[in-house]
Amino acid sequence: MVGFILRRIAVSILVLLAASFIMYVMAANAGDPLQDLRDSTAANRDQLIAARVAALDLDVPPPLRYFLWLGGAAGCLVPFAGTCNLGLTISNAPVLDILPTAVGSTLQLVTASFVLAIVLGIVVGVVSALRQYSGFDFGITLLSFFLFSLPAFLVAVLLKEFVAIGFNNFLESATAIPIWVILLLAVVSAVIWQAMIGGARRRRLIVAATAAAATIALLVYFNVTDWFRNPGFGPVGLLLLIAGVVVITTALISGLANRRALIVAAINGAIAYIAYYALQGLFDISTIYTIVILGVVAVALGVITGLVLGAPDRGMTARIGAIVAFLSFALVVLDRYMQSWPAYVNNPRINGRPIATVGAATPGFNGDMWITGIDTFTHLMLPTISLLLISFAGYTRYARAGMLEVMNQDYIRTARAKGLPERTVIMRHGLRNMLIPIVTLVATDVGALLGGAVITEQVFAIPGMGQLFVSSIRRVDVNPVMGYFIVIAITAIVFNFLADLAYAALDPRVRVVA
Repeated sequence: MVGFILRRIAVSILVLLAASFIMYVMAANAGDPLQDLRDSTAANRDQLIAARVAALDLDVPPPLRYFLWLGGAAGCLVPFAGTCNLGLTISNAPVLDILPTAVGSTLQLVTASFVLAIVLGIVVGVVSALRQYSGFDFGITLLSFFLFSLPAFLVAVLLKEFVAIGFNNFLESATAIPIWVILLLAVVSAVIWQAMIGGARRRRLIVAATAAAATIALLVYFNVTDWFRNPGFGPVGLLLLIAGVVVITTALISGLANRRALIVAAINGAIAYIAYYALQGLFDISTIYTIVILGVVAVALGVITGLVLGAPDRGMTARIGAIVAFLSFALVVLDRYMQSWPAYVNNPRINGRPIATVGAATPGFNGDMWITGIDTFTHLMLPTISLLLISFAGYTRYARAGMLEVMNQDYIRTARAKGLPERTVIMRHGLRNMLIPIVTLVATDVGALLGGAVITEQVFAIPGMGQLFVSSIRRVDVNPVMGYFIVIAITAIVFNFLADLAYAALDPRVRVVA
């Protein structure tokens, strides 16, 4: 293993050096970085040109200039030494000062969409594979191909028009959800749920009727309580959601017949529900670090209760406890965010139209952690959905194809022949092996996403990595381009290496020989 790791590091360094050299030379020869000054009518034009040439070493040929840049970049390998230097932009700003801001904006934008696309894509793809050639399968296939073929800019524009403007107009109108919308959503919900659950006609009808009734009841409740203007789970809603987390998590991982696992999940759900009342005062003075610490404590409690009460399968019950604790605590935090929604909407800078269409934050907006968190959410919601819809389509197709291939393997038939429950066959044997190609896809996508969704960032005016790259290329500003390249290249190399290690964790047959 040590030999494998050392070989991978050596090869990665060589690839990084060769690729960075090619990138530098191509970017440097993409145009004239002095063109804006040559076209200037300023009296001190010659002095400005000379200053830029001296600052950026433009009198040195690009192949040799690369080694000057490489010498400064090599200083970044020494932590805390203060020797890292990625050069200056043509505006005389250090690249090290602008790069973290761009990376932070892109991370905010792509993290949620990336995680949600993976989770939803895998879940929907697996269900689609298990319901092969059903109405649900055909519908998901059609939807996936439709979303995959949509241009990114068109998705962004449609979201602006129908989600942002439409929802903001709805909040300003002070009207309830129309009856025809409620009935339409009830029919859609009934069709989707009966297709997902499947089974005999009687079972489908019961599921469809239940889904339609639940949808109508929920939307009527939203109308009666004016939920979209004063959202929140409330004690009853939070109790039902936590109970759902307990039951679903236990059913998927161990099965509801496992009483110890169910007890561990219920204990952690109860702790989270009690925390809903106990932590309200602390939440009012909390920072993001307080929430992170509380989240870590919740997960630790979940692991501890699983280890203490989970014999003989402590590992499984510890996982259940940790997952239930994390998700239940997340619901408690989400409810606290929703409590701050009315104050945010009624803020003079928001003026009753909370869903933003440009930028990453409202200029000059101030508030506590909850208010500023909502502001960030409302600005990043549309670009996140835009990226989510496109990525979701790809992961769904890969997950469906992988699951269909795995479920036809001999070891799946053997597992069924041994009498294992279908849940165990799918979750422990099928899903684990299906994830191997998904790991490769995720490792490839991480670098691309961190590179910035260029089109999405342009449409929503988010100052991320993609916008930094485009603006730098247009100005023939080589140093920011190379800063962008280094971040993307190192990220891609690291995640591809982690993917190799994940193969061994997912498939015991994979062994690395040093």
